[in-house]
Amino acid sequence: MSRPAPRWLAPLTDYGPVIVFFAAYLLGDLMTATAALMAATVVALALSYGIARRVPVMAVVTAVIVGIFGGLTLALHDETFIKMKPTIVQLIFAAVLLVGLALGRMPLKVVMGKALEMDEAGWRALSLRYGLFFVAMAALNELVWRTQSESFWVSFKVFGLMALAVAFTLAQMPLISRHQVAKDNSA
Repeated sequence: MSRPAPRWLAPLTDYGPVIVFFAAYLLGDLMTATAALMAATVVALALSYGIARRVPVMAVVTAVIVGIFGGLTLALHDETFIKMKPTIVQLIFAAVLLVGLALGRMPLKVVMGKALEMDEAGWRALSLRYGLFFVAMAALNELVWRTQSESFWVSFKVFGLMALAVAFTLAQMPLISRHQVAKDNSA
């Protein structure tokens, strides 16, 4: 049975492994950082389950991808796999949103519907925008890791991708405001 999670849990479990990855990279190298990311991801899942008695689906998907690509990176001593991990995660998110939209479903509404109330046109537009954003982020990750230094890519992965996501989300506020519906407080 799940219980309400404290507000600090989601940011800690979402960003904690990334922070551990960056710190381990600064103290060691990409292989050390990859191993630390894998361990921190397992700890984050355990913490989420231990406190809230549930683990978000996207956290599990991300953890599986971290396990596969991190494991390949370490086993084969080939950093290509961990550098491709953000691309794969972004493309999975894009596929879920865009295929869902094509099938008349709103996966974004399922995930965000409790925090945000919008009309169907708003959910469709936001789903399309986020789906295309994730495709662009995947392409950008590929461009950066293939053309820049390892240290630049690590900084981009930790800070650049996060900053772009925040900026994109803030840019969606006018759309959200136009399509927001009033909550029904009668009960």
